[in-house]
Amino acid sequence: MTGMKRTTGFKIAMGVAGLLALAPLIAAAQTYPVKPVRILIPFPPGGPSDYAARVVGMKLTESLGQTVIADNRPGAGGLVATELGARAAPDGYTLLIANTGTFTVLPHLMTKMPYDAVRDFTPIVNLIAGPAFLLVHPSVPVKNLRELIALAKKMPGQITHGSAGIGQSSHLNGELLKQLAGIDFLQIPYKGSGPILPELIGGQLMMHFSTSVDNLQFVKSGRVRALAVTGKTRLSVAPDLPTMAESGLPGFESLNWNGIVGPAGLSRDIVTRLNQEMVRVLNLPDVKEKIIAQGNYVVGDTPEQFAAFMRAESEKWARVAKLGNIKLE
Repeated sequence: MTGMKRTTGFKIAMGVAGLLALAPLIAAAQTYPVKPVRILIPFPPGGPSDYAARVVGMKLTESLGQTVIADNRPGAGGLVATELGARAAPDGYTLLIANTGTFTVLPHLMTKMPYDAVRDFTPIVNLIAGPAFLLVHPSVPVKNLRELIALAKKMPGQITHGSAGIGQSSHLNGELLKQLAGIDFLQIPYKGSGPILPELIGGQLMMHFSTSVDNLQFVKSGRVRALAVTGKTRLSVAPDLPTMAESGLPGFESLNWNGIVGPAGLSRDIVTRLNQEMVRVLNLPDVKEKIIAQGNYVVGDTPEQFAAFMRAESEKWARVAKLGNIKLE
C-alpha cells in the first residue's frame, strides 16, 4: 500500500509540475497580444505580399487591440525576411508573409536554403491568391488557348515568351504550359517584369503571363489580347476571360498566393486566435471588395487547409522544375 501511495503521489506531483510548466503558455495565449505584432514582408512596398499584409494588418490593429506593423524586409528574392521569420521567437509577435516563391518554388531551385519551408514554420492562414493573365500581341493569329497551342505545335521554338527571370512566376507558368500542352517556345528572360509589357505592346514579344490586373487596361484598348486566366475560377474583374482549364488545358492552375505563417512551435491557441481574426477581417465587405478589385481571390482557410495547399503547391512546382531542368545558382 505504501508503495502504491508513493507511486500515486509521484504521478500527481508530475502532473502538477506539468501543469505549472504549461501555465505561462496558457496565460500568454489567453492574454495575447499584449504588445505590437509585426508582420515581416519579404518584398518592397507595393506588391501583392505587401498589399496582403497591410489590408489585413490595418483591421487587425482594431480587433486585436494592439498595433500590427507591416515590416518590409526585401532582399535575396524574399529569403532575407523569410529567414528572419524562421528564427523569430514562437510567441506570436513576429509573423511572416509566406508566398508562392519563398515557400513552394525556391526550395526546388536552390541547392542551399537558409530555412526549411515545412519544418521551420507554423501555417496560420492563406490570405489571398491571384492568378496570372495569359497575354499575346494582337499580331499573333490566335483568339484562344487552343489556337495558341496549335500554333506552337506548327512553330516549335518560334513563339517568344517574355518572363521576369529564371524561377519567376511568369517563367514557371510558361514551363507548366509547355509540359501540359506538349509544346515548345522561346523563353526570353528579363531582369524583372517592368520592361516586358512595353516589349509585348511593341510587338517585340509574342506572349507573356502577367500577374498585374493593371494590364487589363491594355486588353480593353486592344493593345494586347488576353486568352485565359490561370486560376480555378474566373475573376470578377474579367468575367469574360476563361480559365486555362475551360480553354482546353485541364490541370493548369497557377496562383500567386500570400498567406501568414509564424515560427515553428507557435502555440495552437495563438494560431487559432490569429486565424479566426484574419478570416473575419478577410470577409469584411470593404476588405473583400478591395481584394477582389485587385484581381485576387479571397482565401481565408484553416491552418490545416493552408498546410495541405502548400504541400500540393510544392509538389507541383518541384515536378515543373525537375522536368524543365530549372535551377538557380
